Amino acid sequence: MTTNETSTARPVSAPPPAPDRKNSLMKGIALLVLGALVALAGVTAANAFGLNPFQSRQIDRSQPTLLKSIQNVSRFQAAVGNFEKVIDIEDDIAGVPAIIAGRRTLFVAAGTVNAYVDLSGLTDKDLELSQDGKTATVRLPESQLEKPNLDFDRSHIYDQNRGIFDLIADGFEAPDQAKLYKLAETKFAAAAAESELRKQATENTKAFLTSLCGRLGLQVTFRD
Repeated sequence: MTTNETSTARPVSAPPPAPDRKNSLMKGIALLVLGALVALAGVTAANAFGLNPFQSRQIDRSQPTLLKSIQNVSRFQAAVGNFEKVIDIEDDIAGVPAIIAGRRTLFVAAGTVNAYVDLSGLTDKDLELSQDGKTATVRLPESQLEKPNLDFDRSHIYDQNRGIFDLIADGFEAPDQAKLYKLAETKFAAAAAESELRKQATENTKAFLTSLCGRLGLQVTFRD
């Protein structure tokens, strides 16, 4: 005789819902942003009243400037030439389009060149005084030009077109502008030498000495 037993299965309950991690993450980010905004607002308000504890400052720890020597100069600075030039330089790579590699630079250069007469070169042969002591004859040394002085505040790159490779290279290393300044000095020196700057310096020196000696009752003439 067979007995049929009926087993009753227990229902399986569903697991409790997991917390919404996305919502928790968003709440955390929102709190972080809110905290940063509050901190920024606090620093801004403190800075307005001069109470910002995070104010930056610069400390100069340089050693005292040392005067190494003094050079005696007997120059009369007689004239100053003001120069300005737009330098147009193009670096081209043969066979490569300019859009790929190469650059063209427009550099505005400004500066001065001083012209002077070195009076320390005067000798007894260059000065002749009349017997009555009222007239002097002077032979001036030739005027000279100093090295050009570039004005770094006024000199700058006005425009520059670069190829793709040059743009990428400049992102890793700043282009060297020393060559542009050196080229500007060379061109200023050449322009000053071709100008009337030295002649004007000689004339100004003569006028200065004539006026100075005239106040002392001495008449001055100049010879070559």
